[in-house]
Amino acid sequence: MVLLLGLVGGGAGVQLTRALPVATLATTVAASMRIPGEAPSLPWPEQGSAELMIEGLGRLGGSGREDAAPIGSVAKVMTAYVILRDHPLKGDEEGPSLTVTAADVADYNSRIASNQSLVPVQVGEKLTERDAIEALMLPSANNIAHQLAIWDAGSEAAFVDKMNAAADELGMTDTKYTDPSGYLPTTISTASDQVKLGRAALKMEVFAEIVALPDARIPVAGKIRNYNDLLGVEGVFGIKTGSTDEAGGNLLFSAYLTVGGRKLTIVGAVFNQPGLHTPEQLANVNREVKALLKAVRQTVKQYTLLPADPVGEVRTAWGATSTVRPVKPLQVVGWPGLTVPVKVTTSAPGASVTAGQAVGSVQASGVRVDLRADSATGDPSVWWRLTRTP
Repeated sequence: MVLLLGLVGGGAGVQLTRALPVATLATTVAASMRIPGEAPSLPWPEQGSAELMIEGLGRLGGSGREDAAPIGSVAKVMTAYVILRDHPLKGDEEGPSLTVTAADVADYNSRIASNQSLVPVQVGEKLTERDAIEALMLPSANNIAHQLAIWDAGSEAAFVDKMNAAADELGMTDTKYTDPSGYLPTTISTASDQVKLGRAALKMEVFAEIVALPDARIPVAGKIRNYNDLLGVEGVFGIKTGSTDEAGGNLLFSAYLTVGGRKLTIVGAVFNQPGLHTPEQLANVNREVKALLKAVRQTVKQYTLLPADPVGEVRTAWGATSTVRPVKPLQVVGWPGLTVPVKVTTSAPGASVTAGQAVGSVQASGVRVDLRADSATGDPSVWWRLTRTP
């Protein structure tokens, strides 16, 4: 009997001193959540087409025709993209020189009668690569687009092949280039395709710097002015205008937007706006772009994605529970209807939790909020300790 009591007592001691099992933590937070509210209705243009994308957030929407149409000098974005991809510049590098030939001068002269966008050139003149891209992108010089194509690929046809290959690589499935300047109406694309290109081109720092210049100075031509009159308006810092009789008014644009401490980049396009001549076409497209950007600033804000309500529970092995919730509402930058990926990270709570103990976090759009237990779960009873099974 003494031995039996000793064994029982020893077993009770073992039971009472055994390590407690780890509690479980379960949450109801979904892998993605939709910002509450009705999706925004933006002032899309009545004619032509448009597309808006915000880097890091997603597509805000688009409107109008989906079939490809002429885009005018917006085609020069691809010309600059191919040149800088294959002949990259860094910092304030000027790059190699292009020497103007008699053929280049002849090409310039042949374009004057058709009232194309040009910069004057002289035989023997040397333009650095940066000079040439500034002339291409600011005053939209068709003759420089031709000269760059010859310099890079030996012929316009060979360079156009490179433009189309680059379009394929970027997933621009509705785009076809037939010349490096966009003067030909057979060079066609869509607003959504050109936004893809604009996003890729802006990753090149020199490209982004050049398209943001209000003016520049190059040999022979002297001071050249950027045709993009929206620079500095509603945060606009690029990218390229385009206008012809067939294309109407076009603008592939980029703009900065600061919300909730985040500096966002908008990339958008408004294409094929009406007008009898270039000034009217560009004025019309600028009006549409300004209206869209103003609406975007009123729509893209901080919204509560996840309120500080219960989102889970810690449960101990002996059945005690504690509600888990964010320490504060999880707010993200976006717009109503936007679906946002959400990541939940949990930490092992131990056998029990104390009031206010951090048990993980929830994160979305770069914003992180801790998850905490509302209350302590307490210790198990002696009876539970004695009668627990392995």
